[in-house]
Amino acid sequence: MDEETGRPDPEKFALLSADHEPPETTAMNLALFDLDHTLLPIDSDYTWCQFLIKTGILNATEYEERNQRFYEQYKAGTLDIYEFLSHQLKPLAQNSRKQLDSWHERFMQEEIEPHVLPQAVELVQNHLSAGDDCILVTATNSFVTRPIATRFGIAHLIGTEPESRDGEFTGGVHGTPSFREGKVTRTHDWLSSRGKNWSDYERVYFYSDSINDLPLLEKATHPVATNPDDRLAAIAQQRNWSILKLFE
Repeated sequence: MDEETGRPDPEKFALLSADHEPPETTAMNLALFDLDHTLLPIDSDYTWCQFLIKTGILNATEYEERNQRFYEQYKAGTLDIYEFLSHQLKPLAQNSRKQLDSWHERFMQEEIEPHVLPQAVELVQNHLSAGDDCILVTATNSFVTRPIATRFGIAHLIGTEPESRDGEFTGGVHGTPSFREGKVTRTHDWLSSRGKNWSDYERVYFYSDSINDLPLLEKATHPVATNPDDRLAAIAQQRNWSILKLFE
């Protein structure tokens, strides 16, 4: 534990005790968390699509190959976000919100809850207990991720926003997707909407696994490469950033 900040020392995180209370601090900090392969050891967007295929809601022949291809493109840093979203948001437009909410409850129980690991919950709780502003910042759409943010105790979510009309999804995107540079834009907009600036915070933490998040990692004063992919791990080592392994 860093005695100055009361935050987890990434290299010693596994040694934290569950009942450790961070010291009181008057400094306001901002803690930003990516979700997929950062707080969760899975990709929630990919898993949502696979869940819909597994339960017979989506046609496996039509969706499985494309879902896997988009996932590989994301990991490689070559994903066209708008092509991906036109595919990924289509099931939201094809089903009622009531039906989607029902499926999502089952998705949370069967696919997400088994992957909510105590060390990830503890990381978030340390920041919350210290009084930090905490935001989940994810490229995955907010329909899929809002209940996951709630499960981690994070009240604020910046996710890609599906367009809706009269309470039902249209299959389109509202505003800027929170992907790559879009995460910086959307976080800036979130701060501005609350009359805040990046400089209002003594420390800005961002925890992420992906090279796709390099723009927001570079914006943070305290970037933490969390379960990093190979390219992000190399950059983190070159720049002497903290590296945190929450899980294998």
